[in-house]
Amino acid sequence: MSDDAVSASAKGATFMVFVQVGSRAVTFALNQILLRFLSPQLLGVAVQLELYIISTLYFSRESLRIATQRRSDGGVQAAINMSYLAIAAGLPIGALLAQIYLGTNYPDVPYLTTALRINQFTVMVELISEPGFVAVQQNMLYKTRAAAEATAVIMKTLATAGIVFWSRHQGTNLGVLPFAVGELAYSTSLTVIYLSQTAAVARLKEFTLLPQRLKPSGLSVDLLGSNGYVLSLFSKPLLYLGASLYLQTGIKWLLTEGDKLLVSAFATLEDQGMYSVSVNYGGLIARMLFRPIEDSSRNLFAKLCAAPPIDKPSGTEEKESSKQALNNIRQATNILRDLLRVYSIASLIAIAVGPTAAPLLLQLVAGSRWTDSGAGEVLATYCYCIPLLAINGVSEAFVAATASTKELQYQSVWMGFFSAGFAISAYVFLRVLEMGAKGLVLANCVNMALRIVFNLSFATGFFKRNDVAFKPMDLLPNLYAVGATAVVPSLLTQSRGLLGQYGLLGELVRVGAIGGLFAAFV
Repeated sequence: MSDDAVSASAKGATFMVFVQVGSRAVTFALNQILLRFLSPQLLGVAVQLELYIISTLYFSRESLRIATQRRSDGGVQAAINMSYLAIAAGLPIGALLAQIYLGTNYPDVPYLTTALRINQFTVMVELISEPGFVAVQQNMLYKTRAAAEATAVIMKTLATAGIVFWSRHQGTNLGVLPFAVGELAYSTSLTVIYLSQTAAVARLKEFTLLPQRLKPSGLSVDLLGSNGYVLSLFSKPLLYLGASLYLQTGIKWLLTEGDKLLVSAFATLEDQGMYSVSVNYGGLIARMLFRPIEDSSRNLFAKLCAAPPIDKPSGTEEKESSKQALNNIRQATNILRDLLRVYSIASLIAIAVGPTAAPLLLQLVAGSRWTDSGAGEVLATYCYCIPLLAINGVSEAFVAATASTKELQYQSVWMGFFSAGFAISAYVFLRVLEMGAKGLVLANCVNMALRIVFNLSFATGFFKRNDVAFKPMDLLPNLYAVGATAVVPSLLTQSRGLLGQYGLLGELVRVGAIGGLFAAFV
């Protein structure tokens, strides 16, 4: 079973990466044209509206998603039943967050209120896809997920770009309305594909995408679910786990989206737009490569490191079961170690070459207006954050997949300290040192580094309890690669202007040649 799970996860992650790259290539080209029609101020407001959608979806479904991935109580149907709690939670959470936003001193941009109401509707449309998403995850249908997300991203870009181009042709200022329509196109496409593709799977595997009463496992049944279910619909262990995860996901949201909150509170709309461009370009690798690996690895770690059943077999069967469980954990160790080792080596390239190459690439794809605004410097700084995003993503996926309820509560306490560390570092970088958007990126680096330390400490303790060796020091690159990393930035600086007579293309060739040789050496 473990070999099948590993194979399915590897194939699924690979397929999702390729589909993400293909879909992002199409949307990337359209977005470059779109950027030339937008101002940093308008993009800053779009970031605020996107934060509303992300926050509403996160608080509605994230803890339930993690809970259903970690436990299999009641099978696929129990997980699908739980997904309807996310749909029910979406309406009040969305209304509350919308009212909070309207109560702030929001910017005077055309159609802002209309766009916010469309986003409220968009959230509910996307939450309706949750039963389909759960079915996809439980059955490891990664191709379906990749196709749904790729199609949704393309439809979002086409809808946004199409309305912007039309409004420009008509001479009409639609403000942020095109972004709201694009988000609606994304959610609608996602929901249609998830539900249509999983309906056939549901018939084949004899479950339903609608809520269904679960057969009691005990002799007595009452309204409170003495048989292990509440109202015969919701698994008690899943409910308890989801509830314990809710506080933790709230703190995680604060750490993940805290940069957007801070930039909305302390930065001008122009700075917000500049920061958004830098983060979106810098996050392309995270969305195309790291996220599929993180999602599939979390599912895989949950299966490999699952707790043994309560009713243990006896004799020879018990020994075989224990041996298989140990082999699964060893396999999880190797997978985690290999992923983190590859990330740590790749991070050297990002740190050494990225800060020089990023502003040049931004000028190539977005024009000199954005690099002159300071977005190039912010993107250069963001290159230091990309490796930390990758390492934190996989290591945190392991914690989410294997930690007990008590350990998750312990993690929540530490995340509270991480929030304080993030807030203090952000204050120092933004207010004391007045570094603007670059300071916010550095505060994010501090935040990620603290979380990585906790995650690796947890992984070391988990494997030690299971008599499996895991040494974080084994993840580090060798000294020769680290030494070359220290030399390359100086080499790039000294060779600046070597091909200056060829303009931007010459600079890209120079940086690419040095970066290619360095990558081959590493």
